[in-house]
Amino acid sequence: MKKSYSALLSILLSSAAYCAEVVPSEIVAAHNAVRAQVGVPPIAYSTQVAASAQAWADHLKSTNHCRLTHSSGSNGENLYWAGAWSNGPAQDIHSADPVNAWAAEKKDYTASTNTCAAGKVCGHYTQLVWKNSTQVGCGVAMCSDNTQVWVCQYAPAGNWVGQKPY
Repeated sequence: MKKSYSALLSILLSSAAYCAEVVPSEIVAAHNAVRAQVGVPPIAYSTQVAASAQAWADHLKSTNHCRLTHSSGSNGENLYWAGAWSNGPAQDIHSADPVNAWAAEKKDYTASTNTCAAGKVCGHYTQLVWKNSTQVGCGVAMCSDNTQVWVCQYAPAGNWVGQKPY
């Protein structure tokens, strides 16, 4: 039986296994590019913080089907969720993608007043550029439906009420 090219491509795409992976150098580079824009010192990757982030990502996979819920640990935390493509396969998410999504909140943040535009979210961005956070570590988990949850944690934690990130 002869199959069309598009049918074969669809079969290949649906059976292709994508393995989400945290690449520390990409995480750090993406963070530090955003931090440099506002004159905040660079952040370093911590395997200890990463272990905590990975444990939380695994927990969200096993108990919450990759639904986003913050941990109650002592680290700061940013969460990112990626759905699967409509035909089933996982999105090819790179380590810098969640960081860039959080950085996009900058457009809604006003540093002079330390406020976020009405109805917008800026807390991911402010954690990313929090001047006192010196370490970051990230983890990722893939759920059975090919959705992904990415967790980056920060030490020391940021986003303290009444304080500016930089």
